[in-house]
Amino acid sequence: MDDYSDWIGWGYTRSEPVSERLIAQYRATLAGYLAEAEVPVGLHWCLVPDAVEPDKLGRDCHPKTGLFLPALPLPRRMWAGGELEFHAPFQAEDVVTRETVIEDVAFKQGRSGPLGFVTQRHVYSVEGAPRITERQDIVYREDPKPGQARVPAPAEDWPGSETWHLTPDPTLLFRFSALTFNGHRIHYDHPYATQVEGYEGLVVHGPMQAVWMMNLAVHVANRTVRRFSYRGLSPLICGAAVAIEARETAGGLDLRVRRAADGVATMEARAHLVD
Repeated sequence: MDDYSDWIGWGYTRSEPVSERLIAQYRATLAGYLAEAEVPVGLHWCLVPDAVEPDKLGRDCHPKTGLFLPALPLPRRMWAGGELEFHAPFQAEDVVTRETVIEDVAFKQGRSGPLGFVTQRHVYSVEGAPRITERQDIVYREDPKPGQARVPAPAEDWPGSETWHLTPDPTLLFRFSALTFNGHRIHYDHPYATQVEGYEGLVVHGPMQAVWMMNLAVHVANRTVRRFSYRGLSPLICGAAVAIEARETAGGLDLRVRRAADGVATMEARAHLVD
């Protein structure tokens, strides 16, 4: 693989207000799966998206690699996971500034072939005071090969867990894509998702699954959620019923999104709480 060290330390800064309209649209899109708050948890992912003209889009309709992320020699890009630290909540009409820096570019050999990892660091602040510090992990991989897909084992049951139930549909995926200005075709273009990227159908956004778990954590916690880490495990396909689950453990909560049909966990998380 080529050397991408010149990307490390590269970044940019953008600002946007938390408008009443954005809050209302976020609430309408995720109704029933948000914890009580003036500005619901996870709305920061709707702020200051990468917005470019059509001729600067790649085949997946993300901005072309080489603009905001390095052009690794692997065509498929996805949000693999990350960690957030919450310093203080946002308020309506706050002007939020996000500073973004690329921290690392690395390659590994996975079961399905080579993988490229890009780590970004985001700091969301209001009037110079940090509100959220985030690490975002992005993974690049090869196009799928016939017979390459594996079937994950079902996750163990969590007796007594706090649970929300949900079946994502195309309208939910479309509205979340619009809120976050995410043009990735796997969320709305069925032929592209199945024939090019090899999924079984439209793919539910990783950030949306993280939003469900974050809000469930805030909903059930008796203390402040200080840190939230999460990672993707398996694709979640539109139309598959899921359980969003939380169980208390020492110092925090374990969370996951689990498919109802086969018990497979598609994303897992850990919420660390403050006394």
